Amino acid sequence: MIDVQRLAVLREVARCGSFNQAAAALRCTPSAVSQQIAALERGLGAPAVERSTRGVTLTEAGRLLVEAADAIAAELADTEQRIGKLTAERTALVVAAFASGGRRLLPGALGGFVADHPDVELTILEAEPEESLPAVREGRADLALAYHLDGPPPARPGDRSGLDWSPLGEDPLRVVLPRHHPVAAGYRLRPEPLHLAELADQRWILGCRKSAGQLARHAALAGVDLRISCTATDYEFAQSLVRAGVGIALIPEIGLTGHPDLVALPLAEPGPRRHLGVALSRRRRGPAARLAEELAARLAAEPEALAEEAEA
Repeated sequence: MIDVQRLAVLREVARCGSFNQAAAALRCTPSAVSQQIAALERGLGAPAVERSTRGVTLTEAGRLLVEAADAIAAELADTEQRIGKLTAERTALVVAAFASGGRRLLPGALGGFVADHPDVELTILEAEPEESLPAVREGRADLALAYHLDGPPPARPGDRSGLDWSPLGEDPLRVVLPRHHPVAAGYRLRPEPLHLAELADQRWILGCRKSAGQLARHAALAGVDLRISCTATDYEFAQSLVRAGVGIALIPEIGLTGHPDLVALPLAEPGPRRHLGVALSRRRRGPAARLAEELAARLAAEPEALAEEAEA
């Protein structure tokens, strides 16, 4: 097979008429040019140039090779130009989202957005807030679907965070039990929010390490010690363990699978919850920033749509 790089060297030799001038144009040594041509000729099994004290001339085989090199160079230049136009016509939009929020909120917001903007080069990154918020600040993402737990939001008007934070609503954590669990049966008879003290003797499965800290704080306030059997990083995995009878789980509302063998019950207030929101950069301008704002507006309608869906 003919080496394209060696073909480019031969093309330069033909244009310059000597190894020395070709070497200067290619920013290498005449010896390196000579070695490339010699290797090309060995692979070809025929001489490509005739060497003399007056320089080099192409053989018939050499002329055919240079014609091929010219055609290849023209094709590559045309392809590069077309790719440049393609890139210029597309606006890249990078969206970072945490997994459960991405699963429940992004599809509804993105459905119409993608249809309205077919030329947008959309990239979705799965990332927790500790990764996604810095990504927006540093320009590695245009929008972050994120959350915060107790305390103030990650950005406030006029602060130095570089972010604008738009709240989307609260995501309360629910107690998930097997449908036939005695606590679930009691709730059906007396549908009032549960107190942690009622669940002190249960084994707990947590679908997120962050919820472990939240649960521990609420348990301390309630004066109970809880038995943690598993701290997972996946809410579906945690709920599958509940179905298997391993224990009960604490799961954010938007992380619920809705499995028919499980029930999700509320905790008495003030219960643990996540505060959902969208983060945009204050510094970014241009098409991507405008598209991110449009997508943020669509995301703002999703929690309400989910609530209406749940009521139906």
